[in-house]
Amino acid sequence: MYHTIIIAGNVGRDPELRYTPSGQAVTNFSVAASRKYTGNNGEKVEETVWFRIATWGKLAETCNQYLKKGRQVLVEGRLVPDPTTGGPRTFSRQDGTVGAAFEVTAATVRFLGHKEEGDNTTAKQGKSDSSYNDDDIPF
Repeated sequence: MYHTIIIAGNVGRDPELRYTPSGQAVTNFSVAASRKYTGNNGEKVEETVWFRIATWGKLAETCNQYLKKGRQVLVEGRLVPDPTTGGPRTFSRQDGTVGAAFEVTAATVRFLGHKEEGDNTTAKQGKSDSSYNDDDIPF
């Protein structure tokens, strides 16, 4: 059995790189995927879903080097379910309310949008697509 999720969106915060005790690189960042539509009442609606992304190894180091908040990315990977519920990971906020997050372990990350200064990656995870511009970023 196998599943894949593909997310196109904007990086919500700068990536955070750390290393496991065995020396394996892991980078975490968030991605916001938004859609706009007109509701039944004629009102315009914008819906945003947040994903927590984890990358490992060389991909983690590349993402940490080239991704910044607001950068457009396409992430392909697998959902990581909560071991207890099988759904999104649940957590308690500081105010006591319960929250949920979709977590993804990335297999591929493609950098979209304008090429950043010094961004000369040509590997699969560093492929650039200049069909987007910075004015499209909602935040």
